[in-house]
Amino acid sequence: MPTVTSLDHLVLTVNSIEATVGFYETVLGMTSDIFVGTDGTRRVALMFGSQKINLHQVGREFDPKSKHPTSGSGDLCFLSDHAIDDWVAHLTNHLVTIEEGPIQRTGALGPILSVYVRDPDQNLIEIAQPLY
Repeated sequence: MPTVTSLDHLVLTVNSIEATVGFYETVLGMTSDIFVGTDGTRRVALMFGSQKINLHQVGREFDPKSKHPTSGSGDLCFLSDHAIDDWVAHLTNHLVTIEEGPIQRTGALGPILSVYVRDPDQNLIEIAQPLY
């Protein structure tokens, strides 16, 4: 039976591409990339590690798309090689409210120490330090 091996990208539907890019670049250290889709349209993605997040503007989503694209429905966990205390200081400096944490959770490969924040669309963003 065939199996999948990794996540290449995911899509977030957002109210403002500009606000989303600003948050993810400034707060999470991602980089934005403008590319041309296979249909010739200008697209925007956020790059980090070997993954990316493609951004769709509410009401201007690209086909094919999810059945019910909605802004604010994401719940994402990002791993970091920086200590959670460093993240708490960084988030505080950027006036980002920490909703929960630091708190220990279980990640895909073992225990993680996490903080939870919200992006401009109110997606739940978990930033986690692996403890394994």
